[in-house]
Amino acid sequence: TIGGYLTQLYATMMWGLDHKDEDIFWCTADIGWITGHSYLVYGPLVVGSTTVQFEGTPTYPDNDRWFQIIEEQKVTTLYTAPTAIRAFQQAGADEAIRDRDLSSLRLLGTVGEPINPSAWLWFYENVGQKRCPIVDQWWQTETGAVMSTPLPGITDMVPGSTTYPFPGIEMGLWDEENQEMLECPASGALIIPKPWPSQLRSLYGNPDRYKEEYFSEIDDQTYYVEDGAKCDETGSYTITGRIDDVINVSGHRLSTVEIENALQGAEGVAEAAVIGRSHDTKGEEPVGFVILAQGVEYSEDFMSELRDHVGNEAGDIAKPGQVIAVDDLPKTNSGKIMRRVLENIAEGEELGDTSTLSNPDVAETIQQQAQEQMQ
Repeated sequence: TIGGYLTQLYATMMWGLDHKDEDIFWCTADIGWITGHSYLVYGPLVVGSTTVQFEGTPTYPDNDRWFQIIEEQKVTTLYTAPTAIRAFQQAGADEAIRDRDLSSLRLLGTVGEPINPSAWLWFYENVGQKRCPIVDQWWQTETGAVMSTPLPGITDMVPGSTTYPFPGIEMGLWDEENQEMLECPASGALIIPKPWPSQLRSLYGNPDRYKEEYFSEIDDQTYYVEDGAKCDETGSYTITGRIDDVINVSGHRLSTVEIENALQGAEGVAEAAVIGRSHDTKGEEPVGFVILAQGVEYSEDFMSELRDHVGNEAGDIAKPGQVIAVDDLPKTNSGKIMRRVLENIAEGEELGDTSTLSNPDVAETIQQQAQEQMQ
């Protein structure tokens, strides 16, 4: 309902994003996506916030464009996506931030996908200058508003973790293999057992599909999120990615996000994406696409070292069959990596529809680089 939606937006703006009357709030999301609806438009409106709205890419006409805006507009809260953070990390603080005055910032937020600890620490140290709390938040289009987040000044920050459910929200983990609920500490499929104020109520003109899609996997009262997660003994959650981002390697279910985190934690790697590729004996094998850090050059030996690094960090079963160095990754205007394109490239298939990419030409460049390295 409208009332439920606005209620949760108000609560999460006040407690999760710590709104103050004097804030200059900047949510960098595209206005056409749910984060733009909720935290660029309606959330700030319901609390009476002064906001910055910006249309364009983070690094045009220069790498410090966003930080120029922060300096000029005295932005106090920056709410953005891990993909943008990794792009700045790749460019380096000297090139991206330069000598911009970021002293107006008091709170940083990250949303849209799991953030790897390396990018989290870079964000904290370089943009937040080791003084701004980071609220790493999880929610979905279907949830309408934030569902899991640290509370600034209350919750201890954990790089890469959204920590605890927002007050009033319940979360749990489901063991899909044994068909049973799990007690923390554990890892499994994320579920929400009780309603929440901003919950979606139906699919337009198709209530049966709504029930089948969201409330049929476990029972008709439990929302099946389709994200994987793990929780520790305190009940703190880390989102590991979409269930369909899980690949099956020789009977072992592996999260591509965890393999990506291992690659991105390696020295010399600026950004990584991992997909599954079909394999004759294993069923599937991981394949990594990496953007190398500035000053690091491609070599077959270095790609082999990265494979070994993943094996050391995540176990031999997670070691990629191949790691491919590319100049860029296929991303939409909102910064999401279109993994379907990478899957098609790894399988040697046609690229498919690339019209929603921010730069469709990137896909052909990646395909060419992959073909050269896969020979």
